[in-house]
Amino acid sequence: MTDPTDSTDPTTTTDSSDTSGIDDGSDGQPRDPTLRRPDGGAVLEDDRDADLDRGPFQQWVSDSISHPERVYRAMFYVAAIFFLFTTLFPFYWLLMVALTPEGQLQDIVFTPNGFNPGAFVEVFQVIPFHIYMFNSFVIALASTIVVLVIASLAGYAFGRLEFPGRTPLMLLVLVISFFPPAAFFIPLNDLFNTSFAILRPITGDGTLYNTPFALVTPLSAIFMPLAIFILTTFYSQIPDGLEDAARVEGTTRLGALFRVIIPLSAPGVATAGVLTFIAVYNEFFFSFLMTDGQPENWAPILDGILAYQGQYQVLYNLMAAASILGVIPVAILVVIAQEKIVSGLTAGALKE
Repeated sequence: MTDPTDSTDPTTTTDSSDTSGIDDGSDGQPRDPTLRRPDGGAVLEDDRDADLDRGPFQQWVSDSISHPERVYRAMFYVAAIFFLFTTLFPFYWLLMVALTPEGQLQDIVFTPNGFNPGAFVEVFQVIPFHIYMFNSFVIALASTIVVLVIASLAGYAFGRLEFPGRTPLMLLVLVISFFPPAAFFIPLNDLFNTSFAILRPITGDGTLYNTPFALVTPLSAIFMPLAIFILTTFYSQIPDGLEDAARVEGTTRLGALFRVIIPLSAPGVATAGVLTFIAVYNEFFFSFLMTDGQPENWAPILDGILAYQGQYQVLYNLMAAASILGVIPVAILVVIAQEKIVSGLTAGALKE
């Protein structure tokens, strides 16, 4: 018999079996029974269970999204290690070969088989290697000066003057730079081996073969387009008001170029000069074919390195030592001009 004071409706009585599929969460709230894993497993209680349930790759992706700075740091370390290995390992190997005495090179692993620092002195005793280095330095310096003077004039014309056909002419200059240097060798070789009566008091046989001119001329022409392009880009960014102010003071266009434009474009000039110097200093094709390989005939440094290779013996340790010594002038130049080079190569990368 029902108690009249009982307000509970018999029809609303809840069966305990109806809630058997609903588990209470840790906060006392019922959990949705439809939240099931695709494989039919139990519902994950919290984030800790979710971390334990992930595989290694999924966990790595999740951590990368949560902490991207770790990914950036890891990518930096990987790139730095790869760069150092590919760039510095050849120099390390040259040092190992140079320090290993002759006849023990076959046992080198990662340390020199012996210790022979005298190889760096012996390179100057076997052949006059310092003359080869001087020849390359003079030829590279002369070519750089010629390139910078002509490229500055051309860059000023292309970057700051308006004239018909400026764009097609600039494209033609850039297209010429893509021609292989070997394509110019045959006509240049015929020209430089032709005897001119006016040159006989200077060269003896009247030809330009075995002279600095035979090297400076083609090398300057080969690396001229790149310098023109670099300087054109920098000169065009100089405000016209600065040049106009110099012109009002009475200077000519040429004076404004050397007194205003070039000083303000120092990073670009330094970049073009250093790139030209390094390229000419390391050039081998024309240097090998336009000279007979003798130091007194302006043979470059690569001819000096190959001079340690005889008919019956190759002095690999001296070749390695000479290669290391030959890099020193370029390394010093890059260290001195590195700030200008970086600012020159990155100019225009940011929009002010």
